[in-house]
Amino acid sequence: MDASWLKPIVETKYLSAENAHRYRAILRYFYIQHERMRQYLFPEEVYAFLKQHAEFADYTEDDLQQDLDQLVKWNNLIARQETSHVRTIEEFKKKRFRYQCSPYTVEIERMIRTLEQLGDSFGGSLEKTRFDRLYASLSRMETIISANFQEKPDEIHQVWEETFDYFKKIIHHSADYIAYLHSENLEERMTAESFLVYKEQFTAYLRDFIVALQKTSMQIERLLEDLPDEGVDRFIEHVVDYERSIPRFADSAPSRAECIEEKRETWRSLREWFLGRDGHESELAFLQHQTNEAIRRLTRIVQRLGERHHHFRSRKGDYLHLARWFSQLSSIEEAHCLSAVVFGCFHTKHLIADNEATDDMYRDVWDEAPMEWVTKPRVRHYGEKKKPQAIEEKKREKEEARRRYLEEKAREEAELKQLVKDGKIVLAELGEVTPYVRKTLLAWIAKAMGKEQPTVKTENGWDIRIVRRDDTICLHAEDGTLVMPNYEIEVMAEGGSEDGDGV
Repeated sequence: MDASWLKPIVETKYLSAENAHRYRAILRYFYIQHERMRQYLFPEEVYAFLKQHAEFADYTEDDLQQDLDQLVKWNNLIARQETSHVRTIEEFKKKRFRYQCSPYTVEIERMIRTLEQLGDSFGGSLEKTRFDRLYASLSRMETIISANFQEKPDEIHQVWEETFDYFKKIIHHSADYIAYLHSENLEERMTAESFLVYKEQFTAYLRDFIVALQKTSMQIERLLEDLPDEGVDRFIEHVVDYERSIPRFADSAPSRAECIEEKRETWRSLREWFLGRDGHESELAFLQHQTNEAIRRLTRIVQRLGERHHHFRSRKGDYLHLARWFSQLSSIEEAHCLSAVVFGCFHTKHLIADNEATDDMYRDVWDEAPMEWVTKPRVRHYGEKKKPQAIEEKKREKEEARRRYLEEKAREEAELKQLVKDGKIVLAELGEVTPYVRKTLLAWIAKAMGKEQPTVKTENGWDIRIVRRDDTICLHAEDGTLVMPNYEIEVMAEGGSEDGDGV
């Protein structure tokens, strides 16, 4: 643990001190002027600004000087004596100061401004273009590594900064927006009728993000897997050497090895966010799952709102239309016919027939033989009497089912062994295979590619390794043809089915 984590931050005392309203007003003015490239301010300027507001009507210059001195003690302000325009010795003895806000104060005020703009709800967004920019930045990184680092050091450093700037924006903005979708304020707004106006906009926004995410994330994952570890380490070394070449006055700067290790941890975080770690689901897959769940939730809410709106909709217009329709009929018989069509038949008789009597849909119910129907009492504690029956022993049927299952498994394993030639299964050289073989091979490939090392133990006890080639092939099966990447399956060891972890 770093010792700096345990030190108190005195620069934040002005936020909760007794005269916090005075300190905050002073430092906010310093921060605004700092953003306008005015670094040093005189006390007269600060006093003139404060006196413009009614809250500081009784504020004096002595009060301001005390507040400035206190803020200097808390390291919020840096005092510098003004000696350039001194005309007398008395003026020099008075030590006229100019003040500058410290770096800590600038960052604190910047954070407070962000919190004020944030309000009570989460912000964030799901920008689909950020993944495209991250992919472009990683592609430039791959190009620099492939070209053996011919670019200038500042260009290499710029690529690294852009990559992780896009990555951090993806994490922060997506996490905030997902939290916004699950916030209580949005839940309350979704239950209102006015939400129907924004339904299409919400759904289209999330759907477009999912489409872009699925398209670009696969390219990023493939690029991260193809980047060599040695090349990334050299890239990090170039970035660290450039940062250390920038002149800085620091008492305790971290060593080169510490900087390199910190950059490596940052790179591992990026890889694990997209590829996962130790077989666990990646944060990218979790983001996709959360977005899909948000779309489903929006759809359910809109459906419930539509049902509620339809339930309370007035049927007055429908009834008036039916009334005019009935009034135009010339006889009571026609009115009865229309009533039967609109409202159904009154006093209908329900006929019950045995479903197993016939399958002929054109057979009339009168042609069926009569049947008996036993009515059951509609009481709570009624229970049918059951006759005890003997337990049938189906040992022979079980043995027969077990024998057929083992024969089927033996036949399937024999089919797989016939595909192995010289210790490998080359998918490009296979002829037409059965659906079982196709499903098994694809399951092996999916299981192996989901791990850091493309090796897996199959359900029949084989230790295999998946090797991918650059081209694509057509895998012909009895139920169709599949266009897929060219894979080779190397069988490293064969064993019994009970040793495998399953596919």
